[in-house]
Amino acid sequence: MEWTPAIIAGLWAIILGGAGGALTEIGEWYRNLNKPSWQPPDWAFGPAWTIILGLSAWSIYRAWVGAPTIADRNIVIALFAVNFVLHLAWSPLFFKVKRPDWALFENVFLWASVLSLCVILPQYSSLAGWLNVPYLAWVSFAMLLNWKIVQLNAPFGKATA
Repeated sequence: MEWTPAIIAGLWAIILGGAGGALTEIGEWYRNLNKPSWQPPDWAFGPAWTIILGLSAWSIYRAWVGAPTIADRNIVIALFAVNFVLHLAWSPLFFKVKRPDWALFENVFLWASVLSLCVILPQYSSLAGWLNVPYLAWVSFAMLLNWKIVQLNAPFGKATA
């Protein structure tokens, strides 16, 4: 076991999961949004993200230890650093700023970053790429859900009288 990548991977998942939970406000504004009938119950999001981020953290470790050079490790670090920022940005846009439309726009970049994990990491570990497929599937589903919420509730950002 290489401890540096294991600790970094664990911290990556814990910080993203914790921050995502802390930045998600299931308050009156959110409850009053029109949502599609196929939206999962609110309680399902925490366990889903816990599993997904755990698998992705495992992929950090696998890709890091499989990277043959420092330059390759830096690629792995850069991919996950970009993903970290994009993942972290979604909840404040949606829940704090109350702009599902901006969150939807940002979601496109988050989706692309997760796709890059699935496509690039297999050169270091085939398992690392596969471990991010659930992440890609969930972000794809979440983007459809976000799009539907925007469609059902737009426009956003108008002052209420």
